Amino acid sequence: MRKRTLARESALKILYAVDIAKEGADKCINNFWLSQDKIEPDIRDYAENIVLGVCKNITHIDGLISEYATNWELGRMAVIDRNVLRLGTYELTYSDDIPPKVAINEAIDLAKKYGDKDSGKFVNGVLDKISKEKAKGSK
Repeated sequence: MRKRTLARESALKILYAVDIAKEGADKCINNFWLSQDKIEPDIRDYAENIVLGVCKNITHIDGLISEYATNWELGRMAVIDRNVLRLGTYELTYSDDIPPKVAINEAIDLAKKYGDKDSGKFVNGVLDKISKEKAKGSK
């Protein structure tokens, strides 16, 4: 598995812990790495960058998700779906080095792996809308 894919998977698990435990990102990051075997530094760094970036920009990210997840309240979404969307929205919005197609495809793969049978379609629909809106705004 590619390094950034592994990092995204780790970031999702940490974001899930932050969401469920209602503890700070730093504590969840430390607890997560303590439970893992040796992780390459670049995988760890990228995962932490995502988690801290999402947490720092959570209000903006959640606002975008709420705006484009038509007929869905953020708090009523499945925890996995919500955090996959946060990760994907963060990469679409704040990571200029990640092509939108890659950010969306990686998020869909995470949703399919960890969510339910419709999670991939749901994540695809929301992130596609956010991506198209961002593209319109950058023209």
